[in-house]
Amino acid sequence: MPLYTCTTAQGTLTMETKAALATEITRIHAVINHVPPAYVNIVFPELPRDNVFVGGTPGTPLLINGWARRGHPQENTSRLALELAAAVSRIAQVDPETVLVVIQDSPARSAVEGGRLLPEPGRESEWTDAHVAAKPGPR
Repeated sequence: MPLYTCTTAQGTLTMETKAALATEITRIHAVINHVPPAYVNIVFPELPRDNVFVGGTPGTPLLINGWARRGHPQENTSRLALELAAAVSRIAQVDPETVLVVIQDSPARSAVEGGRLLPEPGRESEWTDAHVAAKPGPR
């Protein structure tokens, strides 16, 4: 359901660091927004270093852009952004000043996963139950 894009300059993160970040981002999101960890999607696009700028000069920020379904309490979304920023700084061992986390939202009905519109926050178990029931069993 949620999608996190962790954009960096090439060579900023090792494969091990990406794996650790993916694990922690998944854990934090699942705990705060009450979704199964299997639904959290994370990608790590890397840009050539000469294509990344901060304040008009070359830089190596860690940019986390997250998408979640609208309807989660604002205090949870703020907590999510703060916890993600702290985790990213700690795991990637970068200065917190170089981390930017933005959580964007839109209505659940604006996204499709597994061929079905996403459920409103709080209706995940119904959606998951229907999704599991719709899958064919072993043959």
